[in-house]
Amino acid sequence: MRTLTAILALGLASVSLAEKVTTPLPIGIAVAQTSNTALLGQEQVIGARFAEKYINARGGVNGTPIRLVFQDTGGDEAGAINAFQNLITKDKVVGIVGPTLSQQAFSADPIADRAKVPVLGPSNTAKGIPQIGPFIARVSAPVSVVAPNAVRTALRLDPKIKKVAVLYAQNDAFSTSETGTFQQTAKDQGLNVLTVQKFLTTDSDFTTQVTAVLNADVDLVIVSGLANDGGNLVKQLRQLGYKGSIIGGNGMNTSNMFPVCQQFCDGIIIAQAYSPAQPSANNQLFVKEYSAQYKKAPPQFAAQAFTAVQVYVDALKVIDRKKKLAEWELADLRVELNTQILAGKYNTPLGVISFDKDGEVQQKDFYVAQIKMKDAKTGTFVFLK
Repeated sequence: MRTLTAILALGLASVSLAEKVTTPLPIGIAVAQTSNTALLGQEQVIGARFAEKYINARGGVNGTPIRLVFQDTGGDEAGAINAFQNLITKDKVVGIVGPTLSQQAFSADPIADRAKVPVLGPSNTAKGIPQIGPFIARVSAPVSVVAPNAVRTALRLDPKIKKVAVLYAQNDAFSTSETGTFQQTAKDQGLNVLTVQKFLTTDSDFTTQVTAVLNADVDLVIVSGLANDGGNLVKQLRQLGYKGSIIGGNGMNTSNMFPVCQQFCDGIIIAQAYSPAQPSANNQLFVKEYSAQYKKAPPQFAAQAFTAVQVYVDALKVIDRKKKLAEWELADLRVELNTQILAGKYNTPLGVISFDKDGEVQQKDFYVAQIKMKDAKTGTFVFLK
């Protein structure tokens, strides 16, 4: 039989095992810093780091600073799983921003959901991401909402377009989701999809796919891939003689692609969920300070990463006003934070956003840009009206 002393000791042990929230408040950033996906993840790292500096300069969470904890997901599922596990169990974060790819999210997000740790996807636009579980949300609008804008804009710029080729990375969940939307939009617009070609995100030689496109004699090529493979595919299309219009998917929505396809990037049309010209006062202040630090306007992936961090901070401010964060146990705060994220409305660089009951972002404004190259390595996204 246990003595009273032993029982009390056990009780004290259980209390001491309860994990309290630490300060500065740790928020996890699990994005791709290495691999071919790093061309996207690098912009997310910059956006998140800028958010940390920007928010802490304005008092953090009601006077308590935040601390971003970075874990590199690489470009595969295993890297994302490892990053999430470290952030949850080792770094004790209150929530996670990430991962970079939808393919990774389908593997890593369930780990956070089972641990009841909120996740905000900064660039996960494939169908089904918020439905992974109640602790999964995203600030990246679904491809079904964004992608059709690019097709409609291409037709406005060139009404003679009738024949289409579609190419997509078959080993990437986002690209396979996006191409379905692109193909359906093309059909809805009365276009003829004459060839559908698959490739891998690890490919560098696209001769077979380009030959099929040229033989089909199409007016428009739609590419769903990542910055490196997509950029090389565009380059080879132009080098081998394709002269028609090109639409790139969200995975190619980064200036880091410019050194890949070089002058052949010129003219690519890409739908966007963010524009530096978004007129809200919050965005214009963000653009001003970001541009002063980095000497260029913020790109979409940086703006979305910034927004994800901001959503966490704004939700934590509301919670802190009800009960000081230092009084919370970590597990309880994570649950409360998830509830507050879904309940709130946020004035962000993307405009005013909120979330539905599944964690799907509710966003009003979307854009389409066209790449204009200045030389072989530098260019800009010109937003179209």
